[in-house]
Amino acid sequence: MNDEPVPESGLAVEGQLSAEPLVDSTRRRVRIIGVASGSGAQDHGCQDGPDKLRSLGIFRLLQRADDRLCWDQTINPQGLATGPLDTIAQISEVLARAVRGVLADGNFPLVIGGDHSCAIGTWSGAQAHIATTGRLGLLWIDAHMDSHTFRTSPSRAIHGMPLACLLGFGHFRLTHVMSDRPKILPQDLCLIGVRSFESGEAALLRRLGVRVYFMNDVKTRGLQNVFREAVAHVSRETVGYGISLDMDVLDPLEEPGVGSPVPDGIHEAELSSALRSIHADTRLVALEIVEYNPHRDRKATTAEAVGDLCASILS
Repeated sequence: MNDEPVPESGLAVEGQLSAEPLVDSTRRRVRIIGVASGSGAQDHGCQDGPDKLRSLGIFRLLQRADDRLCWDQTINPQGLATGPLDTIAQISEVLARAVRGVLADGNFPLVIGGDHSCAIGTWSGAQAHIATTGRLGLLWIDAHMDSHTFRTSPSRAIHGMPLACLLGFGHFRLTHVMSDRPKILPQDLCLIGVRSFESGEAALLRRLGVRVYFMNDVKTRGLQNVFREAVAHVSRETVGYGISLDMDVLDPLEEPGVGSPVPDGIHEAELSSALRSIHADTRLVALEIVEYNPHRDRKATTAEAVGDLCASILS
C-alpha cells in the first residue's frame, strides 16, 4: 500500500485569522451525524453504537422545544466496498461532506461513532469549512495515540491511524479526503489521557513536536489544569477547534462499553466537569464521540456517560 507522507507544507490558508465566531453558540442548532461503522477495528461492535444510543434516547438532555437538536442522519458502509480501506475511505468522504454542510448552515455537528477511524471524515470536513478563514485546532481525548500508519501498525487496524492521516501521514486514500493537504498542523493539536501506545506512533508525534498529556500528567497535575492548557494550546493560532473524544479514555471499571478498554483511566464526572468549562466557547467548531460498544456495556452505564459528556458541553 502507498504509505508515503503528504508533504508537510501546511494547510492552504487564505485571508487572516478572524475574531468572529464560526458559529454563534446562543443560536446554533446541534445536528447529530451517526457513523455506523466498525470496519476500522478488529472488534466491529462499535458499529452498533449510534443506533443503540439513539434507541435509548441518550440525547434527551439536549432536547429543546425550539428544535435545537435533531438526529440529522446515520452514515452506513456502502455495499460496494471491497475491504476496510475501501469502506473507510468511502465513509470518510461522505462524512466530511456532511460535516461541512452542517457547518455551512450555521449549525453544530455532533458526530457519534463508530470506531475512531471516522475522525478522518469529521475533521477533514470541518477543516474544509474553515480553510479560507484560518486553521483548525484539535483536542484529541483518548487512551491511545491513533497515530500509526500501515508501516508501523502491528494490527493494521485503521482505527489506530486517523490522527496520523489528519496530520498528512498514511495511505493516500485516507490523507486526501476533501484535499491532498494535512488537515491539522502539529502545533494545533493536543492529546489528553494517553496511556497505551506503540513506539512507531510515539516516534511520529515526538518528531512532529505534538503536545501530549499522558495519563500520568493528568494524575499529577489534575485534569482541570491539563484541560485548560490544552484548550489554550489548540486555540492559540487557530480560528476554531474541535474535540475528538474516544470513550476509552474513561476508566473501564466505570465505563466498560468501549471498543478498546485500557485500565486506569479518567473518571466520567471529572471529564464532564472539565468539558463544562467550555460550554459557552464560540471557538468550538464540532464535537465527536466515538468507540461506544454496546455489546460490552453494562446496564447502559457507558451509554448514559455519552449523554452526560455531550450535555456538559451542549446543554
